[in-house]
Amino acid sequence: MNPYIGSALLLLIFFTIIFIIAQILRNNSIVDSFWGPSFLIVAVYTLIIQEEPGIRSFILTAMVTLWALRLFLYITVRNWNKPEDYRYVNMRKRWGDSFPLLKAYANVFLLQGVLSYIVGLPIISTNSSEIQTLTLINYVGIAFWIIGFLFETIGDAQLKSFKAKPENKGKLMTEGLWAYTRHPNYFGESAMWWGIFLVSLGNFGDAIFIISPIIMTLLLLYVSGVPLLEKKYKDREDFKAYARRTPKFFPWLPKSSE
Repeated sequence: MNPYIGSALLLLIFFTIIFIIAQILRNNSIVDSFWGPSFLIVAVYTLIIQEEPGIRSFILTAMVTLWALRLFLYITVRNWNKPEDYRYVNMRKRWGDSFPLLKAYANVFLLQGVLSYIVGLPIISTNSSEIQTLTLINYVGIAFWIIGFLFETIGDAQLKSFKAKPENKGKLMTEGLWAYTRHPNYFGESAMWWGIFLVSLGNFGDAIFIISPIIMTLLLLYVSGVPLLEKKYKDREDFKAYARRTPKFFPWLPKSSE
């Protein structure tokens, strides 16, 4: 089967199963845990069906695997035994009583499947390519991915450690990587997907898959990541001071306090 068609069918089955489980648990927010694994199953599937996988495919699949498993564990542990996330509760309220299951399936699970497929196109392309030698641009991509992985992993670990201390309850995290960007984990996520895209470049035609990191970065900056947290804290004076001295997304030296 064509790897692009096979991957689409695999994602459809995967998110349909997650939808069924979510309805049994009455918790649509479990879908967040399976965002990373959706890319992992595509990476593993396309690697397995490739006749002669090479170094580029192995490296990219390893990158996706590390990212997906870390994200799955982090989100799952964080949300374990917690009620449905407020975002999904608000969705239920907006949907009302008319066709709630259909709306949940289409607006949450199918949508995530479509996004996963589009963002995952560089993975399918790489694991379907006969070009497996690494070029300079591929090495640059590996470097981008490593930087992003460190930002996301260290940023999340610093935030978890900060929140674990009782004396920090109600306070903003402004230390460590958070002193150089207000969202080091989201910046890291974006950097990793730019790295994956650069590793996927085997020839000029692969440049079309730049749609993947662009969509991921736009989602983080304007839809599901940064704006939700910025809106949550925008009226707090300590956040306003933090925002004046700390870059929003791309890391840079903090401005001196006025």
